[in-house]
Amino acid sequence: MLEILYKDEYLVVINKPSGLLVHKSPIDKRETAFALQMVRDQIGQWVYPVHRLDKPTSGVLVFALSSAVASKLSEQFRADQVHKSYLAVVRGYVPKEGVIDYDLKVLLDKKADKDRSENKAPQEAITHYHRIATVELPFPVSRYPVARYSLVRLLPKTGRKHQLRRHMKHIFHPIVGDTKYGRGEHNQLFRTHFNCHRLLLHAESIDFVHPVTEESLAIRAGVDEVFARVLSLFG
Repeated sequence: MLEILYKDEYLVVINKPSGLLVHKSPIDKRETAFALQMVRDQIGQWVYPVHRLDKPTSGVLVFALSSAVASKLSEQFRADQVHKSYLAVVRGYVPKEGVIDYDLKVLLDKKADKDRSENKAPQEAITHYHRIATVELPFPVSRYPVARYSLVRLLPKTGRKHQLRRHMKHIFHPIVGDTKYGRGEHNQLFRTHFNCHRLLLHAESIDFVHPVTEESLAIRAGVDEVFARVLSLFG
């Protein structure tokens, strides 16, 4: 059973586990479980996705219960009226706060996007970040005698594919557990010492105006046991 964070006659919001695809995709044909189908079966009605989370990312995921509501909420996403906040554990000590303003090339999947053109100009991509805490662990990694990490809050102002993961790599502070953009030696350290086999990126909150009732919604999602165990390292 998926954790339902909010539900009314128009919307349902869940806390997506890490490792769960939002919907069926040719990118990963071996997968048999999808958040869309699981929510539909759990509440007994059709649901419509209005945004997505990467498979390894956990946290707040919103579905509409009709195509009309999905369309209205999608307009808010396009107009930058939806505010999302993420927690991440990254390599090294990041500055106290900053803005990553770095355009990202459109990423196309060979299977899912085979009919789309790759000759698109890079898209504007902006991420604000705030350092919450740091930790130094007594484990040698690469050429260093200790390993240093930061817990950060990431506030994306745009919604590009893999934006947060690519942006943190761009400033040389990749997210721990990221097998695509991260650093293998740090991922292995967390697997070995903390039994952590997931991407340490969690969509902790989403704030938006209800597309029908027009009330302000602020929905939060707690982290799973593995992420919580890592958070304890930061006190």
